[in-house]
Amino acid sequence: MQLVVFSAKPYDKKYLTSARATELDSSAGIDIVYHEFALSLETVPLASGAAAVCVFVNDDVNARVLASLRASGVRAVLLRCAGHNNVDLGAAARLGLFVAHVPSYSPEAVAEFAVSLLLTLNRKIHRAYNRTREANFSLDGLLGRTLHGKTVGLVGTGRIGVAFARIMHGFGCRLLAYDVLESDEFRKYGEYADLDALLPQSDFVSLHCPLTPETRHIINEGTLAKMKKEAMLVNTSRGGLIQTRAVIAALKSKHLGGLALDVYEGEGALFYNDHSGHIVDDDELMRLTTFHNVLLCGHQAFFTEEALREIADGTINNLSDFLQQRQCKHALVQDQVGSSLDRRDSVPIRI
Repeated sequence: MQLVVFSAKPYDKKYLTSARATELDSSAGIDIVYHEFALSLETVPLASGAAAVCVFVNDDVNARVLASLRASGVRAVLLRCAGHNNVDLGAAARLGLFVAHVPSYSPEAVAEFAVSLLLTLNRKIHRAYNRTREANFSLDGLLGRTLHGKTVGLVGTGRIGVAFARIMHGFGCRLLAYDVLESDEFRKYGEYADLDALLPQSDFVSLHCPLTPETRHIINEGTLAKMKKEAMLVNTSRGGLIQTRAVIAALKSKHLGGLALDVYEGEGALFYNDHSGHIVDDDELMRLTTFHNVLLCGHQAFFTEEALREIADGTINNLSDFLQQRQCKHALVQDQVGSSLDRRDSVPIRI
């Protein structure tokens, strides 16, 4: 049985060849093939004859790709991530494909990174670091705000959102949250409010919701106008939550006080690869890099040893369920054993 892994990096190979994977390999005879490039309609032929493919956040798993995979003999699509907005689950269900994800992997890793971005942006640590390397120890332009007593607004209170809330509560912040699914766990640290009520009260806003048709561009010209003047915005969830053109305008007008991004709407063609020797032709992304009050990272919030280990173990466990024809608790579509678990019309899976 062959498993083809797309968008594979050295760290993927390291953790996917764990003791658990070796154990499964010996019992099922799994041959893992790694490809550094993403899955797309053009690269589908490389999965020919494989029983399963393993994909990541920026692989293109649309209906045409799924149909081509099915025709090539593939029966399972394994996501080594929580989000699945890049997969056409309806098409997968119609084609009888097994699809599973890893819904939770060290939510504290992403939450801690979001806090790091907020602290760096607020206290201008990135600017101070660059200055001191040139022996410039002036404090002008580095003034920040004390977090204690400030209001932090969360959009999304899944596992990551609650972990973020727990940390910010420790700073002495007042916490407000908006979510279609309210969490009793979050209520230990803050209270819920409508988005229209949350935005004008929040000194900092952090996004932790999944990307769905309803949440796409949840941060747009209208919602930005409702934010408190000079508030700061952090996004470690999905790039499509933010309308880039609108945040650029808000930064230019000085209404938005700062922006920290670990994700970007057009990241698919850029992130996880080195483009330092090339001209990047994404004008909006390049415009963001010109602002001194914008932090931009390459989708690394999840990137800890613990998270990579949990992702690998979860992926292998999902593969084991597929091979053994067991009910998989992390299946998004599971037509092979029991009824379809296609959840595209239900409440978004929490991240």
